[in-house]
Amino acid sequence: MRFHIENMTCGGCARSVTKAVESVDPKARVDADPVTKTVTVESSASTDSISRALADAGYPASAA
Repeated sequence: MRFHIENMTCGGCARSVTKAVESVDPKARVDADPVTKTVTVESSASTDSISRALADAGYPASAA
């Protein structure tokens, strides 16, 4: 799954986004790119649960 996160602007943001995803699925593979403001996630968790975790962490995401 792939998300666009408008307010992910730096490496610190990317780490926070990764931690948010891993809070739902510790085994998830996360590729967060602040330059393109996208995050690609390989996970067995649902898109909704990942999206909710990102929003709860302050990084609301839209499908990319």
